Amino acid sequence: MSILGVSAPTDTVMEAMKQGGQSYVEIADLVDKAGDYVARHVGSEAAVVVNSASSGIALSVAAVVTRGNRRLSERLHQEPIEKNEIIILKGHNVQYGAPVETMVYLGGGRLVEVGYANEGKAEHMADAVNERTAALLYVKSHHAVQKNMISVEEAWEVAQSKGIPLIVDAAAEEDLQKYVKVSDLAIYSGSKAIEGPTSGIVAGKSTYIEWLKVQLHGIGRSMKVGKETTFGLLQALDEYAEKQDRSEQEKAELQRLVALNGQIPGIKVTIVQDEAGRAIFRGRIQVDAEKAGLTAKELNDKLQKGDIAIYTRDYGVRQGYFDIDPRPLLGDDMAVIEAKIREYTGGTANV
Repeated sequence: MSILGVSAPTDTVMEAMKQGGQSYVEIADLVDKAGDYVARHVGSEAAVVVNSASSGIALSVAAVVTRGNRRLSERLHQEPIEKNEIIILKGHNVQYGAPVETMVYLGGGRLVEVGYANEGKAEHMADAVNERTAALLYVKSHHAVQKNMISVEEAWEVAQSKGIPLIVDAAAEEDLQKYVKVSDLAIYSGSKAIEGPTSGIVAGKSTYIEWLKVQLHGIGRSMKVGKETTFGLLQALDEYAEKQDRSEQEKAELQRLVALNGQIPGIKVTIVQDEAGRAIFRGRIQVDAEKAGLTAKELNDKLQKGDIAIYTRDYGVRQGYFDIDPRPLLGDDMAVIEAKIREYTGGTANV
């Protein structure tokens, strides 16, 4: 979660950051060589390291509206650009810590919402394309509406049929090779699934990446990436490629919470899969306020404000539940969480 610093890089990633930070490099050369290295990892024609997935949206939009024109890039928001419309499904214009639309406008685009909050069809996107359309934007995120929305593959078909680029925001996705196959520019966070330093990746077709690099001398100057960050990200990518699917291990860790079932009145624990369909599993703590003597929000607040702060995925507290994500946990963290749930609900410790 970004509000908690996203992830904890390994010692080897931190060592790579130290090595990069304490060395001198030609930054332009590093941008090119690091991009080539990332592209080999994700299977794209080209790539560039950016300072966050969020900036990746702004820079990608700036790339497609300026089309590599240096003057337009340097005078973004000053020179009129006719072909600047970015089409997005209404259910994808979400707030992820900042609104998606803010990043689009920062990049010189004008957002055009299509479809409805509960329905996004291919024809909604296709029918909105006109001579002012610069790109389609697809947001693959748990924040976005999942129900009754077209897939990224369907959006890609629309883009190809209309001859316009597709930008995919896949910030937190774990499959780094999937989205470059169905987009012209795919955006990833370097600090979420990859567990590197705060950073981002934009990967895709060579022409669009070259257009994006022009932005590094425009709005991208305020989003520049330090050499230490680049070194750390490349090390994290190497380590990420060696990691196996951890879903079974995570489900095994969650069994400690499942064992609470039947032990604490009003508390029910189930294992649920990530709402965006990723191979991520979490423990869902459902609270029957009448039986438990407190609401899900009250229990969640106690966990967060206790002597050991436990932050949950609390999007569902008003519906009576919150989720425990095992991915960032270390050591005996799960045992601590279990003990605190017992303490705050009046359950006995599991000794």
